[in-house]
Amino acid sequence: MNHPIEADLIDRLLGITPGSRLDQIRAARPLARENSQKSYLALLQPTGFGGFPARERWAVAAFVASLHGEPATAAFYAAELCACDPALADIVVRAADRVATQGPYGRYPAGPLSAEDAPGPTYRAGDDDRAGLGPHLAAGLAHAHLLIFHPRDAGPDALHARLEAGWSTTDIVTLSQLVAFLSFQIRVVAGLRELAATLQAA
Repeated sequence: MNHPIEADLIDRLLGITPGSRLDQIRAARPLARENSQKSYLALLQPTGFGGFPARERWAVAAFVASLHGEPATAAFYAAELCACDPALADIVVRAADRVATQGPYGRYPAGPLSAEDAPGPTYRAGDDDRAGLGPHLAAGLAHAHLLIFHPRDAGPDALHARLEAGWSTTDIVTLSQLVAFLSFQIRVVAGLRELAATLQAA
């Protein structure tokens, strides 16, 4: 299920209008603006979804955006998921609320950096959520949570767990790209929102 969007999504999330100060700032880096939108479309509205269907992509996006806590982005992706599957949207948003944290956590290989090891919570779907998510999506959300809060722990064991849940290596790469893109997009939105507030106060 595709949701065509004519305007640049970051512009929409921030309410940027043509000719505004933020529009001029974004226009100064046209390739960054263009490539961000292209990445959004390639990851969430591709011509082919492979083994990572649209419903699950919106679910991961809603989960990641909720974990980051950027209001406009979280609301947008939750609404897109709700349009696909309202019951799933409820499960995903509730799950994100339960496991949102700070981070980063994890363990370094034994050595000088081990002093910076930090334990922290991980995400694993409970029985009730797992029934609604299914094992494939539950593993996808666990992977997203790992990349955001436990990047040091995203090693072979984590990859093997995704493969056992039915993810192909290609789809794991796409999932990881989606999480990375969303983190970038959310930082841009948050940064531009702060900039807009500063400009308004000046």
